[in-house]
Amino acid sequence: MNNKKVYIIHRWGGDPKADWYVWLKNQLQDRGFEVYILEMPNPESPNIKKWTDFISQQAGEPNDNMLFIGHSIGCQAILRYLQESQASALGVVCVAGWFRLKDLETEEEKEIAKPWLDISLINFEKIKENAGDLIAIFSDNDPYVSLEENKKVFKEKLNAKIIIQKDKGHFTEEDGIVKLPVVLEEVLKISKIKI
Repeated sequence: MNNKKVYIIHRWGGDPKADWYVWLKNQLQDRGFEVYILEMPNPESPNIKKWTDFISQQAGEPNDNMLFIGHSIGCQAILRYLQESQASALGVVCVAGWFRLKDLETEEEKEIAKPWLDISLINFEKIKENAGDLIAIFSDNDPYVSLEENKKVFKEKLNAKIIIQKDKGHFTEEDGIVKLPVVLEEVLKISKIKI
């Protein structure tokens, strides 16, 4: 039995039953992890403070038995929560994480995304200190997350390990992604558990 806790933070418009989250939770639970897929407040209109406060209420202060897995906007919510923390996590896996977005369709989407795209308030040094092992997983054909720009920020500002997957879109059910073995592998590596 390992004593590690994993918190999975879903995407904008997502919920705990969507995409690959339940598959991952089952895989990790089978290996002795305690896993929580958080049901984030008002997922259709994600708010930075509400999301980071919610993670903080659910997880408390991070510690070296705690891992976070984010999907899309969930990655940023985790990183912004970590920059406010006084301690560090064991690791963070970001799936389709972004600081820049492309192809937002409506004015409403642009309004919701605007505060998240303002990275002047992000303390990258503090996040690097508190994130533990940081992995950023991208798809080479994500319609929203421009690969080069976001890869650069994760690599240069956060010293993240970058993994690029082929043809996974935005890693959603609509893209046919209901399992994501690469995330499982990275969590096990960070946790030093044999695959």
